[in-house]
Amino acid sequence: MTPAFLIQKKRDGGALTTVEITELVAQYLAGTFTDYQMSAMLMAMFLRGLSDAETTALMEAMLHSGKVLTLPSVAGPKIDKHSTGGVGDKVSICLAPIVAACGVYVPMVSGRGLGHTGGTVDKLQSIPGFRTDLDEATFERIVRETGACLIGQTAEIAPADKRIYALRDVTGTVDSIPLIVASILSKKLAEGIDGLVLDVKVGRGAFMKEKRNAKKLAEALVRVGARAGKKVIALLTAMDAPLGQCVGNALEIREAIDVVCGRGPADVVECTLALGREMLLLGKVAKTPREADAKLTAAIADGRAARTMERIIAAQGGDARVVTDTSLLPAAPLKTDVFSPRRGFVTAIDALEIGLSAVAMGAGRAHADDKIDPAVGIELLAKPRDAVQRGQPLARLHWHRASPEIEARVARAFDVGSRRPPKRRLVIERITPSSRASRPPRRR
Repeated sequence: MTPAFLIQKKRDGGALTTVEITELVAQYLAGTFTDYQMSAMLMAMFLRGLSDAETTALMEAMLHSGKVLTLPSVAGPKIDKHSTGGVGDKVSICLAPIVAACGVYVPMVSGRGLGHTGGTVDKLQSIPGFRTDLDEATFERIVRETGACLIGQTAEIAPADKRIYALRDVTGTVDSIPLIVASILSKKLAEGIDGLVLDVKVGRGAFMKEKRNAKKLAEALVRVGARAGKKVIALLTAMDAPLGQCVGNALEIREAIDVVCGRGPADVVECTLALGREMLLLGKVAKTPREADAKLTAAIADGRAARTMERIIAAQGGDARVVTDTSLLPAAPLKTDVFSPRRGFVTAIDALEIGLSAVAMGAGRAHADDKIDPAVGIELLAKPRDAVQRGQPLARLHWHRASPEIEARVARAFDVGSRRPPKRRLVIERITPSSRASRPPRRR
């Protein structure tokens, strides 16, 4: 089992055994399998593919390279949600307290933003005092006492994945479905969860631009999760236009609070309730989708979700008053409107362009070490299918210093036409373990 033998075996289309993959990851962490050798292996995996058995073995090896939480003191269903990332996707922040208020525990380890998609950790840190760098014991206590806790990935969780992902990022092997599956699940299953609901975004503002590839990813995540003994469901959701009306950290926190308090944009509410429904069903606190919907809407209507959000924020060191007073969130001093050039209907909003514009304003990162400005962002004043007049504001830019280039870029992200476009479905498809049989990897 020398590094060269394993690389050649995969290069030639062979299937690696569980023992070989486990040893491969162990040797890589020990330094006997070098970065350049792992880079060669990753390219061989990228080109030749991995079977579900190989993907599961890789996921398990990365999972057990660090701490695997069990949360023994949390007596109840523990279900998390993961999104593959999109523009304006603040759903985790409103979903966790709503689901927790319904009796499902939500231990959530989230990431930071990089590129045009924002990160849940960055958004949460725009709440004054809010901490995401909690140790294992504190994480478990907060989950037990409040129903949910939202933290960032620690050095102890799946360290092999962190190192391997850094190599993938610089070797052109990021967009490999088996490697994505192993990476996502190695981190999520380390949380001590019983089940996982996946929001696989598809469209212009998503990592997967085409439905065919997004569906392949969702199916692989569900299959491999099931092989690992976990209950996993995936929803394909649209990400051609930004989700909600706000893109930017504090702006998105404000919008998430609106959803928890019974307000908020219709698309964010729809996505939140769709994912929450699956979490309640997986956690077996609801027997039918109708019952799950009733529990979720009741928790919002009677204020339990808002009170749960306040307890979570306070337990993580944040100022819980933001739930009733969003003026406590960071705010940019300058607001600039972008106007419609004609009368008509908003036919499309380019989510990728809006996301990249927000990054250029300081709301996101172009590089991993870039500093985030929590106050800046973009507020969408019109959404697809809305009727607009010439000169009507389409978007509002929240920033410290105006930029004509960014202003023009946001304007170009809006298409205004003479006909109202047809309504598009937000939830495109539901993927379950029985949706499709496992297939071997396709050779290239």
